[in-house]
Amino acid sequence: MSNSRRSFLTKTAIAAAMTPFASLSSLGQGITEAVERTPKSSAPSDLKITGVKCAYSGGGLFVKILTNQDIWGTGEAVDAIGGTYYLVQRIGKQITGRSPLNPNRIFDELRKGNFFGGAQSGMYVAVLSAFDAALWDLCGKALGLPVYQLLGGKFRDKLRVYCDTELYAVRNPKPEDYAKAATDAVSRGYTAVKFDIDEANDPNKFDRYNWTASNAELERMYNSIEAVRKAVGPHIDICVDMHGRYDAPTGRKVAKMMEPLNLMWLEEPIPADNVDVYKTITQETSTPICGGENFYLGYGYTRLLSEAAIDIIMPDLQKCGGLGEGQRIANLANLYYTPFSPHMVGSFLGAMATAHVCASVPNFHILEWQTLSDTEPKWKEIITYDKPFIEKGFLVLSDKPGIGVELNVEGLKKYAVPNVPFFE
Repeated sequence: MSNSRRSFLTKTAIAAAMTPFASLSSLGQGITEAVERTPKSSAPSDLKITGVKCAYSGGGLFVKILTNQDIWGTGEAVDAIGGTYYLVQRIGKQITGRSPLNPNRIFDELRKGNFFGGAQSGMYVAVLSAFDAALWDLCGKALGLPVYQLLGGKFRDKLRVYCDTELYAVRNPKPEDYAKAATDAVSRGYTAVKFDIDEANDPNKFDRYNWTASNAELERMYNSIEAVRKAVGPHIDICVDMHGRYDAPTGRKVAKMMEPLNLMWLEEPIPADNVDVYKTITQETSTPICGGENFYLGYGYTRLLSEAAIDIIMPDLQKCGGLGEGQRIANLANLYYTPFSPHMVGSFLGAMATAHVCASVPNFHILEWQTLSDTEPKWKEIITYDKPFIEKGFLVLSDKPGIGVELNVEGLKKYAVPNVPFFE
C-alpha cells in the first residue's frame, strides 16, 4: 500500500464523496487531519543512514545523522568532545548504509568493536552519546513516536528541575549574593537551587594547589549556604557542589558541617576516582552525597551502587553513553533504591533528550537546569522549539516524534567553534 500523500488524499476524497451527508467543511477538516497523520517517508524498513555531519559550539558537539528519506536525527555531547571531529567521521562511516532503527544494537557494536579505541570512557563515550541520542531521535521520527514511548512509556508528563545559579561566575561572592541568587530563582518558580562552594580565588586559601580547606574557607562555605537557607525558608531544596576538588578530610568536614541546613545533596566533595573514599564520606554523614557526572557507562556505577558509596547518582546523558545507557543506569540504580538525578549542562536539545529518559524510569528525582539558559539569547537561538523551556520549575515533556526539539543551524552557526568544519 502506498504511503504517499497524493495516494492518501485521493483515497480520502473518494471515500468522503461516497458519504451522502459529508459536508464540505468536515471533508476539508478530515483531509487536513489525515495529512498530518500520514507518514511523510517510505516504510521504516527501507530507512538507511546515508551520512553523518557534525558541528561544535562552545563545549557542545552536535551530531546529525542523515538518511535516504526526508528525516534525520540529532544528538548532543558535552565536555569530553574537544578535538573529536575525525572520531565523529570515523564512527559515521561505520554506521553508514545501516538501518538506524536498532539504536541499542548499534551502540553495543560500536562500543565493543572499539574496545582498543578508547570505548571505556572519556572522548569516545562522549561522542558515542551524541550518536546514540541522534539514533533514538531518528527512530522516533521514522515511527511517529516520541522517544519516551520507544523507551517503554512514561511515568510522568513533566520533570522537576533545579536551577543551577551559576554563581561561580562572580568572583568571591558574599553570603548576600548567594541569598539574592536563591530568591531570584525562587521568584521564577524554581523549588530547588544549586550553588558552588569551591573557590580557587578564596583569599583564605593558604596554597593554591592544595585543596585542604582552611577553617576560614569552611566558615565561608557554611555562611554562604546558611544565608540561602534563611532566604528561601525550609521547603526549598538546596544542592551544594564542590566539583570534586577537595580531599577526604575536607569532604568529611563539609558534609557534617552542612547537616543542620538540610541539603538535598552535597555534590562531588572529592574527585570521582576513588569509590572507597566516597563510601566513607557517605556513611559518616546524614547529608546525602551525590555524584557520578564524571563516570562513564553503566559499569562506572556498579560499585557506587552495590557498595552504597553514594546516595544519589547524577550521570550526564550527554557523555555517559547516551539515552539507552542512561536508562540502563537509572534502572540499575532503581534496584538499589537510589534516586536518578541527571547532570545536564547542554542545550535544550540535550535537556529534552534527557527528559525522555527521566520520564521513562520510576526513580527519577530531579534534573539540572542552568540559569543562563533562561537569560542568554544563545540558548534560544540555537534550537527550534515553540513552547517555554521551563514552566514553574518544570520541564514539560514533548509529545512530538523523536526528541521533539530541532537545531536551528543558522542560529548555531553564530556560536560555532572557529576553524572546525560546520555540518560539512
